[in-house]
Amino acid sequence: QVQLVESGGGLAQAGGSLRLSCAASGRTSSTLVIGWFRQAPGKEREFVASISRTGANSHVAEFTEGRFTISRDTTKNTVYLQMNSLKVEDTAGYYCAADGRLWSRMDHQRQSRYDYWGQGTQVTVSS
Repeated sequence: QVQLVESGGGLAQAGGSLRLSCAASGRTSSTLVIGWFRQAPGKEREFVASISRTGANSHVAEFTEGRFTISRDTTKNTVYLQMNSLKVEDTAGYYCAADGRLWSRMDHQRQSRYDYWGQGTQVTVSS
């Protein structure tokens, strides 16, 4: 079993930054593809970013417009989502998810690709 715990959410002002963390336990995170998704009130959950097991490959959704980056520290079993130039519309619950298969840019945009999910961390951006 894999347990994922997100942290780093909170309240930020528009234009500010937050760094979310996804800590994995129960299995070495370097064997897991990690994805980030978000869900705003009244909206469907959407893909934000994914990163391969080694961190050599990653994909960030176009809507982030270069504001978000995903990275991982395999020594800490942790994946990070750095969010800069935050907008009010980035307000959402952010969830990380894990999958043990090889990374695929296309496949890992789908929620159904992931076997494990964290409880989420709330990000609220004020104007």
